[in-house]
Parts: sequence; structure tokens; C-alpha cells
Amino acid sequence: MLFHKTKLPKVFEIEPEPHHDDRGFFARIWCEKEIEVHGLNPKLVQCSISFNSRKGTLRGMHFQAEPYAESKIVRCTSGAIYDVVIDLRPKSPTFRQWIAVILSARNHRMIYVPEGCGHGFLTLEDQTEVVYQMSEFYNPESSRGTRWNDPAFQIAWPEAVEVISERDQTYPNFYTV
Repeated sequence: MLFHKTKLPKVFEIEPEPHHDDRGFFARIWCEKEIEVHGLNPKLVQCSISFNSRKGTLRGMHFQAEPYAESKIVRCTSGAIYDVVIDLRPKSPTFRQWIAVILSARNHRMIYVPEGCGHGFLTLEDQTEVVYQMSEFYNPESSRGTRWNDPAFQIAWPEAVEVISERDQTYPNFYTV
């Protein structure tokens, strides 16, 4: 696995290293040792999937508050997403900054989202499926979010948002979270 640093501390774009033969390829997408070598949280307790039937579906910006803060690895297994991570860690040098990567079934890349960061994505294709590996169990009382279009972050979404849940649409601005 290749770990590509981003401008946000402990946020990595992870690229599988495929081993090709006449059948196709084989690649590792999880290795506790490699996660630990990069100073990341290797705990894995839950995996989830989201299926999004329409291009322009936005999910986010989500995070879990302490004591249930979670890290996650996100991978797009069908279709493509514009994946965004916001640094919500007050003591971080990149506090309130964000990065975006394209994750797709074609590029096989993943993003590691550490505790204290918000996460969300916009589907770029119909029939898009996303898989999440999380370090903490989902805890409804700790579930939080901030609006996808909050002026505090000025996220540059590449396309129009066509589908969004009421919950995601009505999160408060960050300064009130």
C-alpha cells in the first residue's frame, strides 16, 4: 500500500499496489502494520456500506464527538465520488482547512480520515457504492455534523448537489457545533 500525505496532518490518500497477472490483479487494501507505521489508528470494529442511486448525491459532513471519535478508511467500490475531509481539530495547524480527492472503482484509492475530522462526499456517477471501515462503533448520541455548504469552509464542490438528506442539509454552521 502506498500512503500519500495530504496537507492535513494524518489524512492520507492510500493507493493499493496491484500485482498483475493474466487473471487481473491482486492488492492489499488493509494492513494493520502499515497503518501503525504511519502513526495511524489501526483499530477496526465496524464496516459499513452506502449505495447511492443518483449522481449528485451528497452525504456529509459527518463526525463523531468524543469519547466516540472515530477514524475511518473510505473506499469507492462502484462509481465515483468527490471525497472531502475537513480538519475540525482546534489544535491542528490546518484547523478548518479541507482537502478533496476523487475515489472511484477505477482508481481503487482510499482515504484515511483521522479522529477529529469531518467527512463527506458527492457522487459523480449514478449507482455509486462506498465502503467505510471505522475504529469505533456508531454512537447516535455522539453523531455530529456541519453543513456541506458552511461558509466557514468554502468547500468547492465540483457539481450541483441534487440529493441530500434533511439532516445533512440542516446541520448548523460550524461555529455553533
